[in-house]
Amino acid sequence: MWRRILVAFVVVGIVNACGGGGAGSDQGGSPSTGASATNPAASNPGAPAPSARSPGPADWKLIWSDEFNAPAGTPPDPGVWSYDLGDGSASGIIGWGNREREYYTNRTANAATDGQGHLLVTVRAADGSETCYYGRCEYTSARLLTKDRYAIQYGRIEARIKVPGGVGLWPVFWMLGTDIGQVGWPNSGEIDVMEFVGRRPNEILGTIHGPGYSGSSGFTKTVDVGRPVADDFHTFAIEWRPDHIVWYLDGKAYFQAGPADVAPNRWVFNHPFFLILNVAVGGNLGGPVGPDTSFPQAMAVDYVRLYQETAQ
Repeated sequence: MWRRILVAFVVVGIVNACGGGGAGSDQGGSPSTGASATNPAASNPGAPAPSARSPGPADWKLIWSDEFNAPAGTPPDPGVWSYDLGDGSASGIIGWGNREREYYTNRTANAATDGQGHLLVTVRAADGSETCYYGRCEYTSARLLTKDRYAIQYGRIEARIKVPGGVGLWPVFWMLGTDIGQVGWPNSGEIDVMEFVGRRPNEILGTIHGPGYSGSSGFTKTVDVGRPVADDFHTFAIEWRPDHIVWYLDGKAYFQAGPADVAPNRWVFNHPFFLILNVAVGGNLGGPVGPDTSFPQAMAVDYVRLYQETAQ
């Protein structure tokens, strides 16, 4: 009955570049369905070991992944990931629409593999050389996206992530509709697979935004995990079919959404989306940076995987 509901994993474009504005500039560590070639925990007992290769959920086939197994200091693969840059002002979206305090770069200081099987998206105190909408920028970070490289329509989208702790930090694994350039936000749709804010240390959020249910009015669910989320890696996923999205935390479903949940507003999630990984600082949801929040802080991404539901 689900024969027609497959991941549409589309190569929208492959671009090799090392700079650019708005939604574009890039870097290294190729997507792979192969397991890590070495066990980093054996050579560095203090390092978190990458997850063991899993066949994934029953009746789903792994069709693509980025395992981030490149040597330390390798930038994200430019054939997969591009960048948003700056504070949003160049795109007319000051503070990225949320009055965030970070300045996004394409530097390896802000996004690179650690040599232990992870991509680190790192927030650092700025050196004052960049200017933000509020004056000298306070922080640098990275926002990686697969826009114009890869787009997904339906399937299981999953990442294993260790979020950074600290009041004022706001790491997110999310998706935007590929038609955003034509219809704008929120008409393009936004799917937040995982959202975390450091001032609420035990909670994660899953949310959709669309016309009539965006911003603080998004259709959302908060889960209290009972301990600080930043203490360990967690697996965040959605299973996405026409007119239906289910959110998972560590393999357990906790939220679902469909057209009836946003009616009489439009459901805008039956078309291709691209992926985004970023760590914001401050802003409307992140809140002020706490006096005890130290820098640098990194979000460690063990993998990003896409699964296809097998025909029944």
